[in-house]
Amino acid sequence: MSGYSLLISARELAAHLQDPGWRIFDCRHDLANPAFGELAHAQSHIPGARFVHLDRDLSGEKTGRNGRHPLPERSAFAAMLGALGVDRTNQVVAYDDAGGMFAARLWWMLRWLGHRKVAVLDGGLQAWQSAGMAVSQEIAQFGLTCSMPRQGALPVDANEVAAHLGKPDSILIDARGPDRFRGENEVLDPVGGHIPGARNRFFRDNLGADLRFKSPEALRADFAALVGASDPAAVIHQCGSGVTACHNILAMEIAGLGGSRLYAGSWSEWCADPSRPIATGPQ
Repeated sequence: MSGYSLLISARELAAHLQDPGWRIFDCRHDLANPAFGELAHAQSHIPGARFVHLDRDLSGEKTGRNGRHPLPERSAFAAMLGALGVDRTNQVVAYDDAGGMFAARLWWMLRWLGHRKVAVLDGGLQAWQSAGMAVSQEIAQFGLTCSMPRQGALPVDANEVAAHLGKPDSILIDARGPDRFRGENEVLDPVGGHIPGARNRFFRDNLGADLRFKSPEALRADFAALVGASDPAAVIHQCGSGVTACHNILAMEIAGLGGSRLYAGSWSEWCADPSRPIATGPQ
């Protein structure tokens, strides 16, 4: 497969701004201020970019028991992409201003549809502007296409997580900050703590001070310290709502450790059922 499937630099993206087969998506978001990303996009964005909203476009309907950012129906997500001009041939690039925190969600979701030509802008909007690249207020328009879903990455559900608790054939990695993992300072979900047996890997530890991903070698060493020589396919990623967990999946792929999976409902779904066990404190 030709094209970019993990990361792309600002200069590489700039070289393709006029390429008719490329689609760029602005994924900026603020969990505490959901209107932020759309307003920021209207003020300025990478030329040619369209905006996708985490709650409206990259999530499905909430029931109160399926987490804060449940996955939408695959067909509905594919239709939304088609309305934004994405078809099976396009190279997609996702970016944000948070080190890939939200862009990685779109990256994973496209792979969920079987679309592999999708990359995250390394360093995000900051890297773009630091390289002296222009921004725009113009809204790009693309014709309606048909983005039919194919077989892609399959998420894990709560039942599968529960069935493997305490078993050596599965490794659960939680991408939240250490304080939330321990059950302290929980501000997003009604219950603090973590799924018993989970190991903590704060997604921001995948980044350097410039918000770019660490080298493949550094990431490989980091994850080896966490999972040892285990098969990456045994790793299940989760976070608060299935967003930053995608960042850890991307980091493992960059490290050459492909095949790990996402528990999309994550902690916000898990803790919504009082019958599920909860742990607090360090791992």
